[in-house]
Amino acid sequence: MSQINSFKDLIVYQKAYKLSMEIFEFTKTFPKEEKYALTDQIRRSSRSICANIAESWAKKYYIKAFVNKLTDSLGEEYETETWLDYSRDCQYIDNSTREKILSGYNEVRKILISMINNPQKFCR
Repeated sequence: MSQINSFKDLIVYQKAYKLSMEIFEFTKTFPKEEKYALTDQIRRSSRSICANIAESWAKKYYIKAFVNKLTDSLGEEYETETWLDYSRDCQYIDNSTREKILSGYNEVRKILISMINNPQKFCR
């Protein structure tokens, strides 16, 4: 395992960031009436996954605070999955796009759960 000097070095952050940018791109095609609803919600929750990982890294000196922010990140990941379902069911994205993004979030979720269950590997 290479040295982790920043939250940006974490694979989970990199994966989540890439997925949030993919969501940003495909939500550009969502209808204007969704601007303050679905578009904003899915962008916000996908970005919050990354933001909470960054915050957890700042709190790695305190295991409980670290785990708390990772748990927040996990909650945002589940929320993003829900918005992806709405996006498909409203026919704004096709099922293959939804499945591709969900596959990426499945990896993110597994890593987050592992970090939550093994915080001592990251905390000082």
